[in-house]
Amino acid sequence: MSVEILTLLFFGSLLFFVLLGTPLAFVLGGVSVVFLYFEMGPLGFYLLASKMWETMQSPTLMAVPLFVFMAILLEKSGVANDLYDMMHQWWGGLRGGLAIGTVLICVIFAAMSGISGAAVVTMGTIALPKMLERGYDKKLALGAINAGGGWGILIPPSILMVLYSLLTEVSVGRLFAAGVGPGVLLFVLVSIYIGVRCWIQPEMGPALPPEERADWGKKIASLKAVILPIAIVVIVLGAIFGGFATPTEAAAIGVFGALFATAVNRQLSWHVIHDAAISTLKLTALVMWILFAAHAFSTAYTALGAQSLIQHLMTFIPGGKWGALAFMLFILFVFGMVLDPVGIMLITLPVFLPVVQASGFDPVWFGILFIIMMEVGYMTPPFGFNLFYLKGVAPPGVTMGDIYASVIPYVAVTLVGLLLIILVPAIALYLPQLFYGR
Repeated sequence: MSVEILTLLFFGSLLFFVLLGTPLAFVLGGVSVVFLYFEMGPLGFYLLASKMWETMQSPTLMAVPLFVFMAILLEKSGVANDLYDMMHQWWGGLRGGLAIGTVLICVIFAAMSGISGAAVVTMGTIALPKMLERGYDKKLALGAINAGGGWGILIPPSILMVLYSLLTEVSVGRLFAAGVGPGVLLFVLVSIYIGVRCWIQPEMGPALPPEERADWGKKIASLKAVILPIAIVVIVLGAIFGGFATPTEAAAIGVFGALFATAVNRQLSWHVIHDAAISTLKLTALVMWILFAAHAFSTAYTALGAQSLIQHLMTFIPGGKWGALAFMLFILFVFGMVLDPVGIMLITLPVFLPVVQASGFDPVWFGILFIIMMEVGYMTPPFGFNLFYLKGVAPPGVTMGDIYASVIPYVAVTLVGLLLIILVPAIALYLPQLFYGR
């Protein structure tokens, strides 16, 4: 049977079971194993088992449960409330200041947690009602939380970067370092958008009245709220980039920091630790199924010869390697509207990576572009995860239509940032080259 027909049958089977509502990890793993058996016989099972065993021995894999545990503890520690009170006092006197301060807290949360939902749920619970009470435009406030929450997978440490590293064998330390510059860039661009929009239309983000603004004494006193979060960020990232610890070891240090922060805020209890441990166990088990599916898919895909077919088809896209890059990013944008980021990884990376390597693109740089497109996927309708996280915690007057409409300008700003990183790769690659060499 020709490669073309096998490819159609393979992807057609995947699409059929996905449309039936079967979980994506089981679809990819199950269909791939069936095709692998008919292509290679029992030998394919041994090949798949050896790849899984090799992955399970990877020290990097241990970082996943540690970072998840750290994120859940921080969510329960009360750190976010203290941060928001501090931000309210420092930024409230500016037009749009509460929204800019909210995205700044999202940056801090991203640098502590490594997942997207933590900042969205926390800021949706704490910051959104207060912004709406102060007369902020509903869409401006919703979009700010949506955009800022997505940075959890871009600014290190990032669970998605760990999975990308496991699937592509790219250094997770380099990926973490590469995420810092783009994360700061997107924060600056979103802050500029909010500031300019509220300067032109003051009613969208009114400043606090003078009598409600904090004096310098209260402002200085409120800064104690950032001591613990900043200390955790500095210790975790400093240990990785300074060469004192691997990402896995730094994750363990981060868990200790999160336990300490929870204890300082008097939230540490066996009940909290038990809930965090159970949630971590569930997410880690999910990751193992995902890795099984990823290896089954890539092994079957390679055995069928479809990889070379896709690479050949990519050569017909106009614009050479840049046309191929634009096409890949467009596919990621479309997939992001309907699939979860991990599922997109499983489907696209085995196809895209050979094209990236053949085009001479830096895999770390492409990894950052990939993560940013996953971030866009988190915030784009109809099935962006952040949209549903936000709806779950938003006040009763906020409709799904409000949330959908709020993301449009923020998606545009994020894509502008993506274009800048494409035009100036050093935004992503400077720190990896500084810390790890070329």
